[in-house]
Amino acid sequence: MLILKNITKDYASGDMTVQALRGIDLTFGESEFAAVLGPSGCSKTTLLNIIGGLDRYTSGDLVIRGKSTKQFTERDWDTYRNHSVGFVFQSYNLIPHQTVLANVELALTLSGVSREERRRRAAEALEQVGLGDQLKKKPNQLSGGQMQRVAIARALVNDPEVLLADEPTGALDSETSIQVMEILQRVARERLVIMVTHNPELADRYANRIIRLLDGKIVSDSAAEGIRSAEETEAAKPQRKTSMSFLTALNLSLNNLMTKKGRTILTAFAGSIGIIGIALILSLSNGVNRYIERVQRDTLSSYPIQIDERTVDMTDTVAGLMDIDTEGKEREDGKVYSGSRMTKLMSSWMSGVTENNLIAFKAWLEDSANGISQLVSGISYEYNTPLLVYRTDLEKTIQVNPSTVMEATGMSDMMSLMGTGTGIQETMMSTTARNLNVFQPMLDNDELLRSQYAVLAGRMPQKKDEVVVILNDRNELSDYTLYSLGIRDQSELKEQFDQLMHGVAFETEGLEFSYEDLLGMQFRLLLNTDVYERYGSIWSDKSADADYMAKKLENAMELKVVGILKPTKSGFGSESGGIGYRNELVDWLLAQLQESDIVKDQMASPGTDVFTGQPFSAVEQDALELLDSMEVGDFMEMLEDKGLIPAGMIPEEYRVFLTKDLLKEFVGEGVMMISGNTLQANLEKMGVSDPDKPAAVLIYPKDFESKNKITAKIEAYNAQAGEERAVRYTDYVGLLMDSVTTIVNAISYVLVAFVAISLVVSSIMIGIITYISVLERTKEIGILRSIGASRRDVSRVFNAETLIVGFAAGVIGILVTLGLTVIANIILGNLTGIPDIAALPPEAAVILVCISMLLTLIAGIIPSRIASRKDPVVALRTE
Repeated sequence: MLILKNITKDYASGDMTVQALRGIDLTFGESEFAAVLGPSGCSKTTLLNIIGGLDRYTSGDLVIRGKSTKQFTERDWDTYRNHSVGFVFQSYNLIPHQTVLANVELALTLSGVSREERRRRAAEALEQVGLGDQLKKKPNQLSGGQMQRVAIARALVNDPEVLLADEPTGALDSETSIQVMEILQRVARERLVIMVTHNPELADRYANRIIRLLDGKIVSDSAAEGIRSAEETEAAKPQRKTSMSFLTALNLSLNNLMTKKGRTILTAFAGSIGIIGIALILSLSNGVNRYIERVQRDTLSSYPIQIDERTVDMTDTVAGLMDIDTEGKEREDGKVYSGSRMTKLMSSWMSGVTENNLIAFKAWLEDSANGISQLVSGISYEYNTPLLVYRTDLEKTIQVNPSTVMEATGMSDMMSLMGTGTGIQETMMSTTARNLNVFQPMLDNDELLRSQYAVLAGRMPQKKDEVVVILNDRNELSDYTLYSLGIRDQSELKEQFDQLMHGVAFETEGLEFSYEDLLGMQFRLLLNTDVYERYGSIWSDKSADADYMAKKLENAMELKVVGILKPTKSGFGSESGGIGYRNELVDWLLAQLQESDIVKDQMASPGTDVFTGQPFSAVEQDALELLDSMEVGDFMEMLEDKGLIPAGMIPEEYRVFLTKDLLKEFVGEGVMMISGNTLQANLEKMGVSDPDKPAAVLIYPKDFESKNKITAKIEAYNAQAGEERAVRYTDYVGLLMDSVTTIVNAISYVLVAFVAISLVVSSIMIGIITYISVLERTKEIGILRSIGASRRDVSRVFNAETLIVGFAAGVIGILVTLGLTVIANIILGNLTGIPDIAALPPEAAVILVCISMLLTLIAGIIPSRIASRKDPVVALRTE
């Protein structure tokens, strides 16, 4: 069965070579009990290790069932040890953190035997050695004899052909030694047993072959007659390569870690510190970004993408204010040049306005082919047709929309001065006037409105003649809104304004209202054309005639207040509060105006002014053409007479500095036209607006991602539409939110980078602890190698250990983070009023656990490689 042919074994000792075995020639049969005797140091164990494949011979050959081992690879020796050889050691070499049953099963796991089969065979092997009732005990709970019998059961469980026993009774008393020898004697009936011993009495009594060794040579061999040669022995059957499953490696490592619970927990906690830091940063970053997204979502509802008929390009104005040189002219040293800051600034005021073609843009928006409808919560259109609303339940009927507050304060002249002319002032004043109205359209999306507003009393408006009072998030209506609605007396505003102009402070008395007070307000909507009355073919403005207006208001549409609303989130909605109405009201108003008598008369005679009965001015003159033929002083007087600039806008003492060139830059070519009334001016005076030509378009995206897509689609529209039809606007809210998000992410990345250093440090620490574990488990490495575990299997055991520690560190880190986020949310919620500011995303938690496992696995690569390269013979000698 086994033939040793001239086996030698040399060891290097410094500069010398020590010959441990010198030309050993032995032949063993299939079933015999051979005892190898000899004094200490005669290389008995070395011979046993070479036969068992734990050590390699220097020269010669070991023939197993007729097959030479000279060409054996490391995997071949592992397979040989696992399937053909069983070891019984003097010091038992049981794995202390495994149960008796698990110790015996271990060899079978390398053979790929199923779990049920492993349990059955291991239990049977323990029954054979008389330990069938000790399966669940740990080795330290057994006596020396019992542990040796466990070692024998482990050696036999895989049904090896050769059993190698190295001093199996060396650590046992006489009685126990006899029990062990009797077991080995029974085993020798079916397989080859080779035992190394110092006890010649036991050898003579139980062995049927005695081999004596001295100085690495065989001095005697009582070989029995009839031992078959290798040529007569049956050839070895092909055997499956050994391989430890990863689950087995995990089990071994977990059991080992559980024997050192305190150190394992501390190691995992230390490894979790970096995870905790990163997880907390990600929690705060995610929470802040979620809050920003909520703000964005709410902001998009309050401040949609707004595109006005006339938009202002502030670039030139800012450049003028900051005196930025946009021309790049070279200046010579030693000379002083004149600048043009004032001229540029005034020119930008007059010409910094761009006209948007909203007719084409509206048609494009309403085209389903562009996909805008899937991205928006709603689209609203605003027109230059103000709602003419009066409050009729007071002692004196007052106009509440457009608001007359500015007129009551005496500021209307100042507003008129600021809005006179064309350019930035006029555009900004037009937008401001719309925003100062207390009657504001509501979003045409009932579902979104219900999510944005809480109904405090009554209900949402459902018809065109129903309106609601909208408070701010503090249940307030601003004083401006109260004065506009007539709840406060506007007559006191003039006095207050005069006091402010003289530096006298004043305070207004706080008021409280019941919901019933507000729901009881009565409003009437008057058609814009109802203020005009026809006398023959001429129409006259009757808005100053109280009796006439009272009669008209009796027949005007009543607007019923059906509810009181409040924003559901802080900071959302108007801070002033106001009255909200449905867009159907404007649609109805525009249609009614088109059908009014005065509009029909004007459209029937488009060349005649219905207010004067005279033709419109036939000639429109460019102001620049007039300037060329007039003196500067006369030109300014003409502008004042025509009402194009307020009288005294430029005092006489300053007019001496005006030149025609400066006025030309100020006016701008083709900007200011000198003419009388026009058809378009009259229609605007009557409040007529083309439904297809809005003054402003308000687009409400569903979310921030949709907003970005809408912006991209508008850019694509502009590129395709060309210069004349392109629309321009500035998305200030988007720019602000993008900047905030970018800043938060940048700070998060920097903090994560710093905290990641601690994660790397903790991983290195885990690598060091794994190396310590390798040193502590050196004997276990030798045991695993002795039962057929490959280097890869040993490496897998320690890799599994680092993975377990990494997983534990990751889980501890996540659990601690979740606890800290609860505390952080309570503290930050009380400080900022923002709920759930810290929230760890589930996917981030999973990724962090995986990162922890990956880093600890990498940190354990070097220790696991060191473990796999340990010499099994040396490892078995380690205590």
